[in-house]
Amino acid sequence: MATKVQRQKSKKKNSHRDSYLIKNGHVITAVDSFKGDILVADGKIQLLGKHLEVIEPGAKVIDATGLYVLPGGVDPHVHMELPISGGQFSADDFETGTRAAIAGGTTSIIDFVTPEPGQPLLEALYERKEAAKKSLCDYGLHMSITSWNENIPEEMRQCVEQEGISSFKVYMAYKETIGLDDKYILAVMVEAAKYKARVMVHCEYDEIIAYLRKKFISGGKTEPKYHALSRPVGAEEDAVSRVVLMAATAGCPLYIVHLSTVRALFRVFQITPEELDAVVETCPQYLLLDRSEYERAGFEGAAYVMSPPLRTVADREFLWKALGDNRVQVVATDHCPFNMKGQKDRGSDDFTKIPGGAAGVQHRMALLYTYGVLEKKISLNQLVALTSTMPARVFGLYPRKGALVKGADADILLWDPRAEDIISAKTHLHHCDNSIYEGFRTRGKPHMVMINGKIAYEQGVVKCEKGSGHYLKR
Repeated sequence: MATKVQRQKSKKKNSHRDSYLIKNGHVITAVDSFKGDILVADGKIQLLGKHLEVIEPGAKVIDATGLYVLPGGVDPHVHMELPISGGQFSADDFETGTRAAIAGGTTSIIDFVTPEPGQPLLEALYERKEAAKKSLCDYGLHMSITSWNENIPEEMRQCVEQEGISSFKVYMAYKETIGLDDKYILAVMVEAAKYKARVMVHCEYDEIIAYLRKKFISGGKTEPKYHALSRPVGAEEDAVSRVVLMAATAGCPLYIVHLSTVRALFRVFQITPEELDAVVETCPQYLLLDRSEYERAGFEGAAYVMSPPLRTVADREFLWKALGDNRVQVVATDHCPFNMKGQKDRGSDDFTKIPGGAAGVQHRMALLYTYGVLEKKISLNQLVALTSTMPARVFGLYPRKGALVKGADADILLWDPRAEDIISAKTHLHHCDNSIYEGFRTRGKPHMVMINGKIAYEQGVVKCEKGSGHYLKR
């Protein structure tokens, strides 16, 4: 028997204009799958069930027959308009980057505040919030700790209690600019543990990298491939080994960003789950590409310069297995694109000057569906968990985000499993002249994307406006 839902008419004019009934879809969550309907009104999911009917003038029925209905993606690791030397920024700002995200099925992002060493954290936060106002989708912010002084503990408290920031990032690399020595990383973890805040760590052994970079450059070895050779697997493995011990000692929840190699993953499990709350993230580039990309002719390998670098085919295949058995729990993008012309080519005769990063926020869902779900490396439920539910849980957004439950924000992705596409820099929405996935064929793409109960993407067109995103306190 059909269930009839009679919503009380609001006195406000046009109150029903964003009311929708999504019918006949195949609803997929991190733990469940069923054919059913979803009622959306006032920006929220009001009801889930089977054979729902809505009596409400003006409400729109969306027929989702043949489509998967998923919670919108949550990408917890992006770098929009990241400043680099020379007054330049990464190629996507918050407007272009979030437009690309929405077109790919991602409805929330978490970016980073990166204070200048010595800059007060809240001052840097307010500056970053101003830049992020251009966002088309909802956004949160992680706070990076780039230096340590006597004011940092109080500023961390203010970040958590006043600004709703529940995660801090530290870098074991880049010590000449924003990286920290181990004793200060431990100090950050001790403070974060007081508030049950999670510390995210970029794990690479800086001293080894600095030595190898200098050695290669002084020897005239300047090509892009030496970027990868200067950041060996052991540099990541050693850093992970040290950071899990520090987190366990401090009693601090840990999040390891962009893990790229099996050897580093093994180091996570040297501490038992009873002693350490650790979440591991990887990225599509480490699942689909390998170090052979650095052997491309001329300067083409520069497009793949990122940190950590691409690893072996064996690492790539093992990471897929680790996703399948939940040893790696999140897939984010580390989206940080740079143009080959005018940005990457600054390092045409010195690999250390190539800005590291690549575009990916638009393609995460399609790549994981095509090369993960369709190749039976992960399930549809795991796709939802890895790209939406788990990042929302880890960073304090669940069940507002990452869930298809009553009361959640109506961030909904209608996924067409039959659609086909070919990734290209000529057609992607990233504001970038290259793609590390150029020529990749994909199956499945967004048919419609809804954010806070409004249609944000439909029939290939992003419909939401610049500045329509909201800051997410966590």
